Amino acid sequence: MNGLIFDIQRFSVHDGPGVRTTVFCKGCPLQCGWCHNPEGLAPRAQLQFLEENCIHCGSCADACPNAVHSFAGGRHTVDFPRCTACGKCAGACPSGAVRLAGREISPREVLEAVRRDLPFYGEEGGVTFSGGECTMQPEFLLEALALCREAGIRTAVDTCGMAPAGIFRALLPLTGVFLYDIKAVTPETHRAGTGADNARILQNYRMLAKAGCRIWVRVPVVGGFNASEGEMEAIARFLQENPGAEQIELMPYHRLGSGKYAQIGLECPEDPGRMVSRAQMERYARIFKEFGLPVQAAERKNES
Repeated sequence: MNGLIFDIQRFSVHDGPGVRTTVFCKGCPLQCGWCHNPEGLAPRAQLQFLEENCIHCGSCADACPNAVHSFAGGRHTVDFPRCTACGKCAGACPSGAVRLAGREISPREVLEAVRRDLPFYGEEGGVTFSGGECTMQPEFLLEALALCREAGIRTAVDTCGMAPAGIFRALLPLTGVFLYDIKAVTPETHRAGTGADNARILQNYRMLAKAGCRIWVRVPVVGGFNASEGEMEAIARFLQENPGAEQIELMPYHRLGSGKYAQIGLECPEDPGRMVSRAQMERYARIFKEFGLPVQAAERKNES
């Protein structure tokens, strides 16, 4: 079955062991207010407008059958609600200012794209399927993983854990390592920040941990959400009670994806108080270490 992706990123060093090729799938069951890939949330293709690339040639307006694009007063205006994602404007744009976030691709086309990077993988690298949430397209994901494994390419799945347990059981023999988000353990906290309950996420984690597979846990640390000693202790206790994480990374909130919201016609969620200090990150890392867990705190990304 074909899948819907919004990017294939090469030479990634943050999405699993070694150098990775990351396949970003469309669609996500959560609505995290700090998402840095908002173009991956909707399970459909979307118009994406990069204003800084626009040369005001008008080709997109000429090609669009729905009058989505207009030019006046030196400004290029995009009427996103009128867009049907037909892609005609993207095909006409010579500068890459107008594109579709989301394109259909077959598992074998994924394999061919990934295979080109084989010389760079070394002893640990490979392909990582991410998103959005890649488990929302299980047939595509399983077939693509199987093809990659048959070709001798190491695989990883980056997931929020919000999928039926049967999908994760099917993924076990095809996935070398799971990059697993634990955003919160307290149900009320998780619902407030993501719009969904976390019971299935925690249960799937327990199952994977008991299966003895490789798991890299990622904990986004977001002020006003989970950035408290109480929630960090709750997460650490959960991971201690369900041993199996090879490593745990605390990831401080950053604003690097904030500009993407306007590109797809959305308002960026306000983020007062979401930033966390280095001192806070060090304090939270100490909590995990006190539970005997293999934790590391990532540096806050450069936002200049």
